[in-house]
Amino acid sequence: MNTPQALREVSEFALAHETPWPRDPAALPAAGQQPFGVHHDDPVPFNRLRGPLHARGGPSGVLWQDGRELHAWGDPDRADQTFSVAKTCLAMLAGVAHARGLLSDVHEPVVRRVPGIGFDAGPNAEVTWHHLLQQTSEWEGTCLGLPDQVDRWRHVSNDPRPAAGPKGGARPLNPPGTYWEYNDVRINQLSLALLHLFGRPLPEVFNETLMQPLGASSRWQWQGYDDAWVSVGGRRVQSVPGGTHWGAGLSIGARDQARLGQLLLDEGRIGPAGEGRGPIESGWVQRMRTPCTIAPFYGYLVWLNVTGSLYAAASPEAYAMVGAGGHLVLIEPRLRAVIVARWLDPAATAEFVQQAVAALRATAG
Repeated sequence: MNTPQALREVSEFALAHETPWPRDPAALPAAGQQPFGVHHDDPVPFNRLRGPLHARGGPSGVLWQDGRELHAWGDPDRADQTFSVAKTCLAMLAGVAHARGLLSDVHEPVVRRVPGIGFDAGPNAEVTWHHLLQQTSEWEGTCLGLPDQVDRWRHVSNDPRPAAGPKGGARPLNPPGTYWEYNDVRINQLSLALLHLFGRPLPEVFNETLMQPLGASSRWQWQGYDDAWVSVGGRRVQSVPGGTHWGAGLSIGARDQARLGQLLLDEGRIGPAGEGRGPIESGWVQRMRTPCTIAPFYGYLVWLNVTGSLYAAASPEAYAMVGAGGHLVLIEPRLRAVIVARWLDPAATAEFVQQAVAALRATAG
């Protein structure tokens, strides 16, 4: 099949704009490069890895439309750590729990179903699943050896608001649900809560309910920190993080990420043209892309484009999984498309999205 020139130009642009991180996490950055990872920005003594990292591949990605792959570049089957794209996977697992009746009310305080893991007293007892999924929980404490304060005042590139304070500072906390903050310790606390809710390691649930039904490869892995072992139902299991901030996390290929994006595009259904039943209800997918009242650029652990602040070239209905280091899974409903890019220079992402959307629009006619 001849690939249209517009699609080839998208991949050529991605290949020419590699993330400035070294390919070897242990290597010193060369001229023009940045250190590998995001833990370097944390205050001492939390600016160190807690779990493994592995060498990465080069830029890769895929363009899907109407559930089929139109174009791919790099090594789209290589499993690389995807950083905060894993957050969205936690939201999808919460959707699985909802569909199974384990999480019937997102506005129920977490402590009612999973007591004894840090939600038992004070304002933490008022934290709901909804708060955790929208990053408005203001949960306070230490999760797997990391205090929530290490990520207070954190500002990330897709947050349209200006930075308001020094990262790791003792920002006064607000009542749950009244303040939005991108905080990886609280995400890890959500992951721990889901582990106890399912009563099984999340990678097992992820594989059984999402990856296998989607026909994903067996190359992916979801690892936890070296010391993130807890007892669940009398079994010693590892709690996995919702990212790779301090190492570990989800390693996955671009095609498998496209499968997850396609599941959301198909409203949680699996089958020809999304006609079958799936592990996530359509209502949950709608919740995921519903704007947070106090942070309308964010849904349930996905970035929204309702105001065009995420990517000007995409439609207001578009939403994305985003990870540090240049990882993007963009779901574009108007084009019935899923766009995946790995190890793309974040400074070039807006231009990449513009080219990809234009190419897919032209392909769709």
